[in-house]
Parts: sequence; C-alpha cells; structure tokens
Amino acid sequence: MASIPLFPRALALAASVACSGLAAAQSSVQLYGLLDVGVTRVTGLKQGSVTQVTSGLMEGSRWGLKGTEDLGGGLKAIFTLESRLEADTGAVSNRPISGNQVPDRIATPAALGLPAALAPAVTAVNASIANQVLGVNLNNALFDRQAYVGLITPAGAVLAGRMYTPDYEVSAEFDAMQTQSPLAAGQLAAIPAGFDIRYSNALQYRVQTGGVTAALMYGFGETGSSTSNLRFAGLMGIYKGDGYAVGLGYNTRNNELGQKSLTTTTVGGWVNAGPGKLSAVYSRHRDDHPSNLSSIAATLIAGGVPAPAATLVQNAYVNALKQRFDLFNIGYRITTGPHTVTVAFTNRNEKTSYDADARSYGLAYTYALSKRTDLNAVLARFDNRKNGQAAPGGNGYLGGVTRQAGADSTALGLSLRHRF
Repeated sequence: MASIPLFPRALALAASVACSGLAAAQSSVQLYGLLDVGVTRVTGLKQGSVTQVTSGLMEGSRWGLKGTEDLGGGLKAIFTLESRLEADTGAVSNRPISGNQVPDRIATPAALGLPAALAPAVTAVNASIANQVLGVNLNNALFDRQAYVGLITPAGAVLAGRMYTPDYEVSAEFDAMQTQSPLAAGQLAAIPAGFDIRYSNALQYRVQTGGVTAALMYGFGETGSSTSNLRFAGLMGIYKGDGYAVGLGYNTRNNELGQKSLTTTTVGGWVNAGPGKLSAVYSRHRDDHPSNLSSIAATLIAGGVPAPAATLVQNAYVNALKQRFDLFNIGYRITTGPHTVTVAFTNRNEKTSYDADARSYGLAYTYALSKRTDLNAVLARFDNRKNGQAAPGGNGYLGGVTRQAGADSTALGLSLRHRF
C-alpha cells in the first residue's frame, strides 16, 4: 500500500478541522513548528575536532498540532501533539556528537573495580547502554516532545499525556539561556541524564492566576506489577512580579524496582538589571538507585556468565552510575533592536567519590531577521575537572563525552532558526 506523506496529511487534517471550526465559531487547530539548522565544530573528542551540520543548536527542530474548543461556561478543551524533527536528516531521533562512546567511569573493568577477566561482560553491557541510552528519542516515538489533551476550567487545568515535568519547567524559566545552546545548564547533566525533562502516562493539574503559575504532576508506571514501579511525582511554583520572577520545582521518580531514583530540586530567579536581565538557577540532583540496570545480571547469566560474576557486574554499574551533584547557572541577557547577546556560566559540583566536576561558559548572539527568523552564533567552553567528561551539544541533541576524563572541549556553532 502506498504511503501518504505526513505533512500533506497533517495539513489536510488541520484544514478540515479548521473549516469545521468556522462553522462552530468556537474551535481552532493550528499547525506550527520550528526549524533550527546550522554548522558546529566541537573539539576534544575521541575523533578529534568534529565539524558537522546539526539540527537544534538553539532549539530542537519540531512540528506540531495544537487546538482549542470553547465549551462554554468557562470550560475549554485543548490538545497538543508535538513531534521532534531532525532537519539535517529528516529523522526523529539522533545520537551524540561523540557517538556510542560511554563515559570512562564505566568503560573498562578497572574503572568499575572489576577483575580484568570480566572484560567481555563489561563490553557487552556498554554496547547495550550505548544502543539504548546514548541519544534522543531512540524509540522513534512520533510525538516524543509533547502529546496531551486537557480541560481548562475556572478552577484550573487538568492535562493527561506526555508533558514537560514541573522541576524542568522551573529550570528552563531561570536558566540564563532558557535551555538554548551548549551554554544551557543541563548540558553538564546529560550523561547520565540528570533531569527528567518530560514524562509519559502522566496527569497534571495547573493553575495560573495573577503572577502565580503552579503545577502538580503524577506519572503512572503502568508496569502491572506494582503501583510504585516507575512512579513519578512533581510540583512547581513560579511567581512573576514587576521586573522580577522567582520559582521552585521538585521532581522524584522511582526505578523499575520501585526504589527512589532520580530526584531533583530547583530554585531560581531573574530580575531586570540595567539594560538587560540577570538570571540565576540552582539545582540539586540525587539518584542512589539508577534506573534500567536491574536486568544486567539476568542478561549476562543467560549469555553464560556465572551468576556471582554477573551480580558483581550489575552492582558495579549501579554504583558507578549513581548521581549526587549540584548545578549553578548564572547569566545576563541584553536585547537591543534586532541584537540579543547572552553570557552564561554553569558550575557542576560533584558530590560522589568519582569527582566529575565541570564548568561551562561562553557567549551567544542572535540577530533577528524578522519576528520568525533569526541567525545565531554560539561560542562555548567546557572545562572538565579530574573525572569530568562533558562535551557540548545543543538544545536538540547531546554532545556526549570528551576523549577522556578531564579533557576539555570548545564548541563553535552557527545556525538559522525559522518559526512557523
């Protein structure tokens, strides 16, 4: 059967629903999107210096549909379906600039504190981790970015589906780069992932009144075995006043065994200062029971590894991938006419014995050609201390890791961004 191109079909859907909305005069559906494509050069990688065309330097490329229906009586139905788009390849997923290279902390038996004889087992586990974890949207979900439906009432909004998490919303609001470019705070918390950016199978309650925005979110694990497995909960509150804003967010998630896993707390603020805006955000990241590692031993045993050795390997990975670090980001943004300049600094303070401290700093410049189109340039430096190994990526993709622990990296990026 011949396939139907996706965009024409989406346009036809939008047009048909929009026409029906004209009749009702109470409904609307909008097709929207953003394309951000450019060239980046990143140094300090195992491959040397890599120059490539990238999608998502400042913001991840995407397209989506969103709609509303006025139900009367203060009620309104809404929906959003938002798909990732790699504008450089046409795909919906991507890999880090450093490829399938895993961090040095798990790369060898010695790094994991294991006997050299277990090298084949370590190689097999690392290949599995690289295949399943190192990248964005590796399951190729069509609406990976957002997919939810909701009901807005006079008492607040109730949403259901896949959405941004409350703590991440606070981080994005007060990040000096607003999560854009290699200078975003989360770039130093990418591998292993230090933020739950979105969560699926979730319910959210939101209120917005005056200068206050608040949200409660609950994610169902849907494992069938226990209601605590993969369970997620989050909350946030942001207050915006005259020339300033403050906010607090919290996320916590269980792993597949029901143990408390990644937990983050974020506090931030911004204030209009002089001709620009000064922003600062602090976040605390803890994960003593990393997710998706509980099947390592069983998989190795099935492959012929003795049970005691397989259990030893699994425990080593659990210990190596625990997370205990703090992030602090500060920056200043000035907009004058079509010109926007942002300087940003982020510090990662490692709290585990692995001591993977890192810093990033640099400059981003945007020239607005119109309200919808702009040119962007970014220069970012990553200083990795001791066992730090972060490599700069972009809003829509991971940088990955540098050639070895302690190696620094510099990224220079240029992009054209267009919104529709």
